[in-house]
Amino acid sequence: MSSEHCVPDFLYGTAWKENRTAALTELALRTGFRAIDTANQRKHYHEAGVGEALAAAYRAGIVTRADLFLQTKFTYQRGQDHRLPYDPAAPLAVQVAQSLASSLEHLGTDHVDSYVLHGPSSGYDWTDADAEVWEAMKKERAAGRTRLLGVSNVSLHHLEQMADAHAELPTFVQNRCFARTGWDREVRAFCDQRKIIYQGFSLLTANPEVLQHQPLIAVAEKMNATPAQLVFSFARAVGMLPLTGTSSAAHMKEDLASLDLKLPPELVQAIEAIAG
Repeated sequence: MSSEHCVPDFLYGTAWKENRTAALTELALRTGFRAIDTANQRKHYHEAGVGEALAAAYRAGIVTRADLFLQTKFTYQRGQDHRLPYDPAAPLAVQVAQSLASSLEHLGTDHVDSYVLHGPSSGYDWTDADAEVWEAMKKERAAGRTRLLGVSNVSLHHLEQMADAHAELPTFVQNRCFARTGWDREVRAFCDQRKIIYQGFSLLTANPEVLQHQPLIAVAEKMNATPAQLVFSFARAVGMLPLTGTSSAAHMKEDLASLDLKLPPELVQAIEAIAG
């Protein structure tokens, strides 16, 4: 992890793993991942399974809590199913506090390293509801229950509205990253200008055309690497914190090995220019 905010080099994502969550998260920790991304959204995540993996890794002496970067999210009711981590009748600020208290219980810790708004309440605007939730998240940080704050699934418009409202900007922005939009170029530029760390997810699954791009495959072979490793190395080269959610032990090792891969600037530019 880098010293600034103890920000990691790679995130292991735990979405869509259901009853395999505990085993796969423990495998990721054994393989060398030290940063885990989850959410208190039972519809797509099994956060308690992440907690089981953490407890097993602590017992086995693989890691201590101090070795880890744990990130979870607050998800509005519209993004949840019936298994809610808060009282839906409560004010939003209370829902934020209840959700994080539930996450801390799931994860067996007294704080997370990053607490992320899983997506604004509107696909178009940064709303009063979002402002209320953001203030509540800042209170959780002030109380020591999270160290950093982020927002996920946001547009440039959302971020500009936050800035225009003189809201404190997030430490992290986490978005699904498509090559066809220049790897979310506009949002990344906003983040770069304001020293916000951009977390990119679905770097592989959202971009199958990149992994099948014959010139990239040829370069990967010459470098004794995989196209996936080149994508992750490219992501870091343009300032992204990449996320992988692989279920494969071999791919976990390959993904971490991409940390040692250094791409020449012309290759970084070529990958940035690949569009679907």
